[in-house]
Formats: sequence, C-alpha cells, structure tokens
Amino acid sequence: MKKISFLFFILLNGSALFSQDMANFRLYSPGDNAEQSIAAAVKQAKEQGKFVFIQAGGNWCVWCARFNDYIHSDRQIDSMIRLDFVVYHLNYSQENYNAKLLAKYGYPQRFGFPVFLILDGEGRLLHTQNSGYLEDGKKSYDRGKVMEFFLTWRPKALDPAQYKEQ
Repeated sequence: MKKISFLFFILLNGSALFSQDMANFRLYSPGDNAEQSIAAAVKQAKEQGKFVFIQAGGNWCVWCARFNDYIHSDRQIDSMIRLDFVVYHLNYSQENYNAKLLAKYGYPQRFGFPVFLILDGEGRLLHTQNSGYLEDGKKSYDRGKVMEFFLTWRPKALDPAQYKEQ
C-alpha cells in the first residue's frame, strides 16, 4: 500500500508541476505564416547586425515553456539575447507542423523540442542546437551551457576580424 500511495503522490506532484509550467503558455502561433515571419526576422537581423534565434516547439511543450521562462528570468541571458539576436518562435503542432520550413532547415525536429536554430543575416542556417544538451537535470537549464551557447553563436563570435593573426 505504501508503494501505491508513493506512486500516487509522485503522479499528483508531477502533474501539478507540469500544469504550473504550462499555465497560460501561448508563445507559439499555429496560424502564423512562419515563412514570412522568418523572412522579416532575417531582414531585421541584417539591418541590426544580429542573427536570428529560432526556438521551434509548441504551446504543448513543457520544456519550451521552461526555456522561455528561464531565459527571461535571467537578466544577463535576456540582455545578451536582445543584444545579438532577433527571436522567432516556430510552431510545431497538430494545427501546423511547418513541415516545409523544417525540411528546409534539415529536419531539426529529430532532436525533439524545443530545438534551436541560428540563422545569419542572409537567412542561412548556421547551427541547429539540441536543447537537451543545455539542460540541468529534469527541471531546468544549466546557466553556463545556455550562456556558452548564445556567446558562441552570436555575430561577434563568427566575425573573421576576431581571428586575425597578430
């Protein structure tokens, strides 16, 4: 009986944590014309000397909600993203899988969700990031790994002037 009670307790608490993460989470827009929105983000990024950071996932995705909350609750990470990236949230759901775009970017959904894409100011895919590598355990993300990801994929990191021989 203790085992059953314990399992029931775990299920209830896990369910509560899941619903707490997902309460009012509406980051993705299934009806959005993603191709047009990404083109606008690329144009803006080029004008501002930034890259495009695409977070692909859906409103059903607890890790998508956690990542969004995580980056916005850390002022340094949030500032870094605002400084170097134009952000777009690419929907993947039953309402709109955006299959054509995901095929264009090499089927990043193979890594699960969320999955992150970095595009340059010309719209070229520079990097696909499996978000699982940025996690810290079963509930959050690792600050050092997230910071390293954004630092190593920002425009300055790929600027050839940074690597000229002295």
